[in-house]
This record gives sequence, structure tokens and C-alpha cells, in this order.
Amino acid sequence: MTDPAVLERIATRRSELDGLEEQLAKHLEEVHAERDELVVAEQVSARLSEKVAAAQATTAPVSAQVGGSGAPPVPHRAPGVDKGALPPEHQRILAVVQQAAGPVMTRHVGEALGLDTEVRGALEPLRAKLSKLADRGRPRKLPDGKFTARL
Repeated sequence: MTDPAVLERIATRRSELDGLEEQLAKHLEEVHAERDELVVAEQVSARLSEKVAAAQATTAPVSAQVGGSGAPPVPHRAPGVDKGALPPEHQRILAVVQQAAGPVMTRHVGEALGLDTEVRGALEPLRAKLSKLADRGRPRKLPDGKFTARL
């Protein structure tokens, strides 16, 4: 004959274990579902990476979007980076500065490029390009605002 208290404790413990088993089964089901989602995410990521790599291999260099216009980036002066890496307009500006006998003002560069230097504000975009080139180590900007070729 079994003690009723022992039978009650066994039944209580069995009930606790049944509840724990349900929780673990539910949690295990969630783990499997998340693992399946991760497998799909890995596959999608791999496909996207392949597409991006293929697109980059077949397209020309992308120009940066600056101020509403597609402006190609101006690289910093560094060994192995020649002026051919500059956008064509910047190459022309740099050529004028390099061909000058000495330091040149923005107005003189504008005249050499055929810009209408009499129009107020017409030289500001040119001055900005010259300054950007100087910031990237191409011409040198002197304290008086003139530009000269780097050696």
C-alpha cells in the first residue's frame, strides 16, 4: 500500500514536468523556425552579393551625387594616382595652372578656359574646383588666394 502523500507529490512533480516539457517543445519549435529563417536569409544575402558583384564588374565607375549633379569624385594626390584619374574638367583646370609661368588667380584660369569672367559669380564654381583640387594635393593654394603647380 502506497502512502497517499507520496502519490500526491509524484502526481504534482509529473504535472510540473509535463508543463516544462510543453514549454521546451514550444521553445524548440521556435528555435527550429528561426534557424530556417536564417538559412533563407543567408541564401538571399549570397544571391544579392553575387548580383552586386556582377553589376559592379559590368558597369563603369559610379559618380558621386553632389549638390544635385553627378559629379565624379576628385581623388587625393598619391603615388600611383596620376591626373588622368581626375574628371576631365578638373584636368583642364590643372593643366592651365601647370602651364602658367607663376602663381595664377582664379580669374586668369577662367579666362584661359574661356569663361565669361565679367559675370558676377561666374568664377565661384571655378574657385571651388580649384580649392577642392588644392585640398586633394594637386595645385598649391597660396595665402593670397593664387594657385600654383606642385612640384
